[in-house]
Amino acid sequence: MAQQGRLVAIACLVLAMALWGSSFIALKLAFQEVAPHWVIFARMALGSLIFLAAWRWRGTLDYRPGDWKYLLGLAACEPCLYFIFEALALQHTSASQAGMITALLPLLVAVGAYALLHERITRGTMAGFLLAVVGAVWLSLASDSDGHAPQPLLGNFYEFLAMLCATGYTLLLKHLSSRYSAFFLTAMQAFIGSVFFLPLASFTSPVPESISALGIGAMIYLGTVVTVGAYGLYNFGVSRLPASQATGFINLIPVFTLIFAWGLLGERLTGVQLLAAGLVFVGVALSQWKSSAPAPAGVLD
Repeated sequence: MAQQGRLVAIACLVLAMALWGSSFIALKLAFQEVAPHWVIFARMALGSLIFLAAWRWRGTLDYRPGDWKYLLGLAACEPCLYFIFEALALQHTSASQAGMITALLPLLVAVGAYALLHERITRGTMAGFLLAVVGAVWLSLASDSDGHAPQPLLGNFYEFLAMLCATGYTLLLKHLSSRYSAFFLTAMQAFIGSVFFLPLASFTSPVPESISALGIGAMIYLGTVVTVGAYGLYNFGVSRLPASQATGFINLIPVFTLIFAWGLLGERLTGVQLLAAGLVFVGVALSQWKSSAPAPAGVLD
């Protein structure tokens, strides 16, 4: 039974990575017509409506004194700060390059767990982390400006900041998942995201006068399939597996993003960029080679 539960969690994580990989494409399409903050508000608001309609299935709620700061920190990391940086990233770099930067997340989680939770980090993990960072920087420096990536170096830096936010989110999520259901945590993100991005969008950009069917479809996809589906699947997977193992699946996002960007947006990577991307994956593989998994991230007090 335990093995079956593990397989279900793995399947959920793989599907979540495919959906997140596709989200870079949907965001690119939506940003072509609608200001980023309005796009993010729309997806959060639509997700909130879905969660409200299904609130009876909210699951476990075991609040303990002091949890408010972890819940607030979770939402501040993601969606609030995370989506600000990701929106900035996708305005300056390509979807495929932004997807590549996500390969750094498992290593950032490992380093964060070492710093905050005092988990053991091996020399191989640290060497792999440094190698992956070199690969990510090389990928950015080797990128030329084009229609998909007008300022790739700046865009990839913003995506790296988004990954730092995702690191804090993952560690906080693991801490809270034993007392709160994946449904509740995902719904809370959507509610807070809606409240956060509505005034931000109102003050920074006008309401779009017209949106094409493609733009509307992209935002509906982001609000339903990605906000509800991907986050729900990921939160469920993290609640069933150690954080260090669950975040390892993040490495699938660049693969899915490359496939979708090639098939739907016509994006291409040069030979040098592919070598740099390969260096990122080598660094990630080195960080996990023959290293024992650290204790699950779950105690921040």
